[in-house]
Amino acid sequence: MRTITHVLASGGTATASRQSDVFDPNNGGIQAKVDLGDAAVLDKAVEAALAAQPAWAATNPQRRARVFFKFKELVEAHMDELAHMLSIEHGKVIADSKGDVQRGLEVIEFCCGIPHVLKGEYTQGAGPGIDVYSMRQPIGIGAGITPFNFPAMIPMWMFGPAIATGNAFILKPSERDPSVPVRLCELMIEAGLPEGILQCLHGDKEMVDAILDHPAIGGISFVGSSDIAHYVYQRGVAAGKRVQAMGGAKNHGIVLPDADLDQVVNDLSGAAFGSAGERCMALPVVVPVGEETAERLREKMIPAMAALRVGVSTDEEAHYGPVVNPAHKQRVENWIQTGVDEGAELVVDGRGFSLQGHEDGCFIGPSLFDHVTTDMESYKEEIFGPVLQIVRAKNFEEALALPSQHQYGNGVAIFTRNGHAAREFASRVNVGMVGINVPIPVPVAYHSFGGWKRSAFGDTNQHGMEGVKFWTKVKTITQRWPDGTADGGNKDAFVIPTMG
Repeated sequence: MRTITHVLASGGTATASRQSDVFDPNNGGIQAKVDLGDAAVLDKAVEAALAAQPAWAATNPQRRARVFFKFKELVEAHMDELAHMLSIEHGKVIADSKGDVQRGLEVIEFCCGIPHVLKGEYTQGAGPGIDVYSMRQPIGIGAGITPFNFPAMIPMWMFGPAIATGNAFILKPSERDPSVPVRLCELMIEAGLPEGILQCLHGDKEMVDAILDHPAIGGISFVGSSDIAHYVYQRGVAAGKRVQAMGGAKNHGIVLPDADLDQVVNDLSGAAFGSAGERCMALPVVVPVGEETAERLREKMIPAMAALRVGVSTDEEAHYGPVVNPAHKQRVENWIQTGVDEGAELVVDGRGFSLQGHEDGCFIGPSLFDHVTTDMESYKEEIFGPVLQIVRAKNFEEALALPSQHQYGNGVAIFTRNGHAAREFASRVNVGMVGINVPIPVPVAYHSFGGWKRSAFGDTNQHGMEGVKFWTKVKTITQRWPDGTADGGNKDAFVIPTMG
């Protein structure tokens, strides 16, 4: 059976005392083993990073950018390989897997322009003969702890800006689908990245805690569930690190009476069920405003769901594939039962879905709940599966309050033809990312990604200029050059410039 191990700098070897199973979600079987590291493995990686990082930081930004240009070229050349590798471990259909890689590459494209965004500020004549300028310098060694649901995109979101700004980086991907992160690290090295600058270590909580506690690691980026994100944030900050920790979500889609319902249903089919609902920016809650809107939406949604094709991840005709492993399948089905027990109406039940020839696969059919209320645990918590819940609202204000008062605040969307209503909603809603007739409002790479409330811990978002700020520290220099006279040409030499 195939074994997936760490990507360490040359000379760094690790003997695994523990391993974890990597499933094939299409048949429910174990397809590989992944080595689980510990603090000793991390120490080896940090030692290599400390040795390599100063020279990389001293490399001019243009030369660093050239590595990213080459890496982009290599990833595009290996797109089919990466997508297939991702699909057979995660369960996404091939088209979705290519999208996963492509959204990561968009951040890499941003990193190709790093010479421009690293330019500092300069003020001439801030005081008598005094100039002031600032520079951004790397923090040293960064680490990223990434989830299973985007094994290509999120690692690139993290290691791209971190490495481009001159840091070394240690990636700890999910042990559920680790092959793509390993391959990305190999391609970065092939692109010309010095060894020791990007290393990939596998592990579970033992490795995570070692990363959080290691004194040489200056910054940590995390994406995962909110409880773990909160834990990572608190422990990392207590250890003196800067931490950005992105958590869970329960994104709402508000549907006003004037919305194009055919377009809404088409958008919901992809946003709620695409990638089997395993997206932090999925749209698992739809909020029709008014009973008439709710009834029309429900009437159109049922046949649209029936038309969805669930298939193996390599099925080009499938809309979505299996969830990641048997344990997650059971978790999602348990949440469906919870919704039934709480009194929601299960309009379409996706449990018990079976695919001929893949009866042991981790498949769940699309499910639809109606008459969901805010006191239900199935509404409060993230299901992370192909389940759509209808929560009916009487009016605009009630619809606005639902995402605003929810514990999560990652993304939200509103569907309407009314510009004033959309503008009002975008301004007032207590959520970090807003879509207007856009069901999955993930910002483009040169903006930043981040939610509010229990969807994010820390003050800085991912990628874009926010990512550059997170992985760098600002140094400000105030300089004066004497002109050679006895008193330096400045009788007020001891006066603070801003007071001169």
